[in-house]
Amino acid sequence: MAATGEALTPQGYIQHHLTNLSVGEGFWTWHIDSLFFSVGLGVLFLWLFHSVGKKATTGVPGKLQCFVEMIVEFVDNSVKETFHGRNPVIAPLALTIFVWVFMMNFMDMVPVDWIPELAAAAGIPYMKVVPTTDLNITFSMAIGVFLLIIYYSIKVKGVSGFVKELTMQPFNHWAMIPVNFLLETVTLIAKPISLALRLFGNLYAGELIFILIALMYGANWALSTLGVTLQLGWLIFHILVITLQAFIFMMLTIVYLSMAHEDH
Repeated sequence: MAATGEALTPQGYIQHHLTNLSVGEGFWTWHIDSLFFSVGLGVLFLWLFHSVGKKATTGVPGKLQCFVEMIVEFVDNSVKETFHGRNPVIAPLALTIFVWVFMMNFMDMVPVDWIPELAAAAGIPYMKVVPTTDLNITFSMAIGVFLLIIYYSIKVKGVSGFVKELTMQPFNHWAMIPVNFLLETVTLIAKPISLALRLFGNLYAGELIFILIALMYGANWALSTLGVTLQLGWLIFHILVITLQAFIFMMLTIVYLSMAHEDH
């Protein structure tokens, strides 16, 4: 249903669920819903982990503390196995990326009509609840990682070392500098693009399948045995997808930053 209460066609239903609540025009368009949920989930992550860390005890931990400690240990081991430099920022960064991306992905587990219908009842025409199905969000995170790659490459290798890496690899000859620069620049730029598009593509496709299942059985899909089976089946499979995508984004970030710390 649209915010006006009018029935939507199948195409309109899909388009409505894939449209962001936006303000502004052109380059200065702001997706309010994506910003709200991504920032809100980031604040929730910081508050939750800070609270658990503050209340942590040396005795028998509670379930929440045990869960948080398992995540922290898992990320810490991943960093130790993958990152070959020395930088106290990498482990906290990896933990933030993994948990934050997972929480944004997890919004895909909420039935597709619940929050948009509540928003429509409040007079809000559009409400897209999964931030990682928005290219603006995935690209902003990828660009953040890209800037860190550039920063640590220059910090560790110096400006001359960074320039040499772009111009003298893979062919170590002055005559091949233009070719090297082209190849290395494409490789460098491909890192944030691949990070952003991989996460966006997988979550967008998953969200679209939930929408199509809901569209097949209408608002009463929960009363249909096949509808419930399809929704639960895809939900169970999609839990693996959202976890894997958060893990991949974290691991690629660690790998890229480890490469930036390698001084040849």
